[in-house]
Amino acid sequence: MATAKSSPPRQPPRWVAYALIGLLAAGLVGLNTGRGAIRDIEATLPRTPDIATLPVSTEVVDRNGALLRPFTTADGRWRLPVGIKDVDKHFVDMLIAYEDRHFEDHHGIDWVSMVRAAGQFVGAGGHIVSGGSTLTMQLARLIEGEPTRNMAGKVRQIVHADALEHQLCKEQILTLYLNLAPYGGNIEGIRAASLAYFGKEPLRLTTAEAALLVALPQSPEARRPDRDDGAALNGRNLVLDRLVGQGVLSAEEAAAAKREPIPTARKDFPMLAPHLAQQAVLARPNARQITLTVDKRLQGALEALATARAAQMGPKVSVAMLVADQATGNILASVGSAGLLNDEADGFVDMTTAVRSPGSTLKPLIYGLGFELGMAHPQSLIEDRPTAFNGYVPVNFDGLNRGTVTIHDALTQSLNIPAVIVLDAVGVARLVSRLKRANANPILPDDTAAGLAIGLGGVGVTLRDLVSVYAAIARGGSPVHLNDGVTTPIANAEDGAPVLDPVAAWYVTDILRDVPPPLNGSVGRIAFKTGTSYGYRDGWAIGFDGKTVIGVWVGRPDGAPVPGLAGIISAAPILFEAFDRLGTPVAPFRAAPPGVLFASNSELPEPLKRFRHPNDDVMAKQAAPKIAFPADGVDVDLGVASGSAAPLIMKIRNGAPPFTFFANGAPFGRSAFSRQESWMPDGPGYVTLSVVDSKGRSDAVKVFID
Repeated sequence: MATAKSSPPRQPPRWVAYALIGLLAAGLVGLNTGRGAIRDIEATLPRTPDIATLPVSTEVVDRNGALLRPFTTADGRWRLPVGIKDVDKHFVDMLIAYEDRHFEDHHGIDWVSMVRAAGQFVGAGGHIVSGGSTLTMQLARLIEGEPTRNMAGKVRQIVHADALEHQLCKEQILTLYLNLAPYGGNIEGIRAASLAYFGKEPLRLTTAEAALLVALPQSPEARRPDRDDGAALNGRNLVLDRLVGQGVLSAEEAAAAKREPIPTARKDFPMLAPHLAQQAVLARPNARQITLTVDKRLQGALEALATARAAQMGPKVSVAMLVADQATGNILASVGSAGLLNDEADGFVDMTTAVRSPGSTLKPLIYGLGFELGMAHPQSLIEDRPTAFNGYVPVNFDGLNRGTVTIHDALTQSLNIPAVIVLDAVGVARLVSRLKRANANPILPDDTAAGLAIGLGGVGVTLRDLVSVYAAIARGGSPVHLNDGVTTPIANAEDGAPVLDPVAAWYVTDILRDVPPPLNGSVGRIAFKTGTSYGYRDGWAIGFDGKTVIGVWVGRPDGAPVPGLAGIISAAPILFEAFDRLGTPVAPFRAAPPGVLFASNSELPEPLKRFRHPNDDVMAKQAAPKIAFPADGVDVDLGVASGSAAPLIMKIRNGAPPFTFFANGAPFGRSAFSRQESWMPDGPGYVTLSVVDSKGRSDAVKVFID
């Protein structure tokens, strides 16, 4: 029950009011009892709703209280809670002037209007001509849930209005009316009506909009603008004309309002962050309001971006995005699909939580572990050559090998073989453990031990998992729980343990800032990595600046391949556009922590100049050197015959460096780490090319030079 008002307006004594009511009852509807009948009516009045517990639509709001998505009440009504402070004062003034000019002065019944109505009733032979209803009486009717069809019902309404005035203050009465007034169909309350017909909150209404919302509750079905815009127009203009006659509006203001068009259809209620909002309501079904951590402006901007970009890639393609604040873990935007109602692309599936293959997106963590364990530096050299690992033979995305490269270049170019070499050295179990430290939940194949393939996507993760991992890297290796306001983070045994040490995390970040951006990006603006899962099923791009981390997934929710899909082509441009839509300046990255070694390869300590697998000897024995180019027996056209000869590039795979290169038995080159060497022929003809590695193993080919 609401708190009673402290000082009601001056009114006749209550017994006088009841006497008048009794007189009306006895004289107009033939009741035999006066005061006794009133007491009987009072005893049957329904409980007065408490605005704090009135059944209303559950509303999911953003971090600032802005509406993201409302849900209907249990009986299917749109009734959004609203207070007087949330409604345009001009509308409130127009409502009171039109419906109940003496609202602030009467005690629930406007006796002048009631006497006039009674006289009209008698003069009309027992038919109600005008009701004389105050806003309090209209509220009584709304609480009763039954229309007033006869004088007995009117008397009950009068008694109920009198009771309401003794229970509630004027502001409480008006607030209840604003929440319960009917506006056609399943729309109740000024807030739901304003959103349904104008697509905006009722805090700022034009005069025309306010007039329509004053007129609708009088005949909510007959005047519904989505059914009869002519009736709605007449009702609105009637309100405007009467308010001009009362001096509330000027003739000019009313004339301008009449020129505004009437809405002819209901607008959709807000449906931002629909997947997350649905999860919130399922988790808290009885809540009146649920606050998420997302930002409405950013959420809306990224949902529009996802819809537009998915449409460019095909009708069955979807896009998901997740934005998180690194410091708090708060999710600022969660785009589960390119449109909840897009059935063709399974828009109902929340792809931020779907388990998919991460492609190459785990490589930064793999190299970070190598840095942390002292095995490597970003400028350490590593081999990108065909290598077998107990039957597992990874190949690069483009099928080519680069020979000896720095780890920096291996990561920026997303080479597969060096990443697997490092993973084999640091250990798969350690990688899985660090993923869990980052509050990710890697899903391994059933009944299968974790193998090296997880480094290239052979594991199941979600977009949330990857954002959590990259947030930890961005934070200098410190993990953070992602928080959306719905799910409760689950603590694990290593909760709070670092994902990487600060130096390793800084090295990874520094390398990722050099990853070549898409055409709409610029180098160094963000640190990011892309990935493409096997069979072109998932395209990923995860990036961060000094404050925010954003993850993007592109693909088909049903897992079907998408020809041409690749992280750098499909997801990376969206990632950079998402950062543009943050609306904030690029945040600076963390400063280099103590212990960072700034050096070129030649300046590194000897153990760091080349990545050394702890089991280097075993790996070297896996295969003897093999001349990868040129192949045995081929003709090589170097332009010797034309007099403009080019050098022949001899390439080696397998074996253990350093290598010595020979042409017809004469050495022409030796390299400590490189797996290729150039040789300039002195004329056309056959030549035997050979190579010898550090273990004395050799290979040779015979080719014809012309």
